[in-house]
Amino acid sequence: MTGLRYKAKIVYDGTQFFGFQVQPDRRTVQGELEKAVTKLAKGQEVRVHGAGRTDAGVHARGQIIHFDFPFAIEVDGLMVGMNSVTTSEITVLEVERVEDTFHARYLAKGKKYSYRVDNNQFRDPFLRYYSYYHRYPMNKEKVEKALTQLAGTHDFTSFASTHSDKEDKVRTLYQASVEVNEDTNEWIFTFVGNGFLYNMIRILMGTLLEVADGRREPEEIQEIIAAKDREAAGMTLSSVGLCMEAVYYETKDIPGYKKEE
Repeated sequence: MTGLRYKAKIVYDGTQFFGFQVQPDRRTVQGELEKAVTKLAKGQEVRVHGAGRTDAGVHARGQIIHFDFPFAIEVDGLMVGMNSVTTSEITVLEVERVEDTFHARYLAKGKKYSYRVDNNQFRDPFLRYYSYYHRYPMNKEKVEKALTQLAGTHDFTSFASTHSDKEDKVRTLYQASVEVNEDTNEWIFTFVGNGFLYNMIRILMGTLLEVADGRREPEEIQEIIAAKDREAAGMTLSSVGLCMEAVYYETKDIPGYKKEE
């Protein structure tokens, strides 16, 4: 369908969704958005495209979508309309009219994700859908040493699912950091990169938690990268805790961006 192209920033709680991408007989974020926009388009079918295909249970605070709407409509009115007909798990934060050449996925130059870990001795029930529970003592200094080795440009084959459909597994991490929220005892990991492989962050996190609780040493990260073997890295952690925070379309906006030599 041709029409006027709109770009929107959305936030969603992914707990009850089978991921972003439409699947037969499954409840998905894309499916819910398409139903909402199609309703506003008076029944004319509208296809929604996302910047990233988040997995089941993954959340987003800064997912970007685009779609072609069949007739002109004020952006504020479109945003109000979308928020009135979408499920309460999804909120549209911004809408803007864009050129027909804009594509939410293909033009993205970088993305930012966070992964939260509940490190309390006993699980906090208010964090159970948003933080991965790991009760064992964690060493921040060792984790930071490991994160330093992950930053930069590497072949991340060891940290990619064997089901990844990407032949080129070289990616650049501009930022790999961690902060601890002393009030909730959550560890918040942040990853900013030019792209991420299937399950890459969840495998990185499975490996980093092994460093955190002493099962591995930080220096092993270099060996894991060099191995280019999925078996060399840690387990794939649950999607609980993972959140798409931002999508960047200009390199100047990417935190920690450095031009490749």
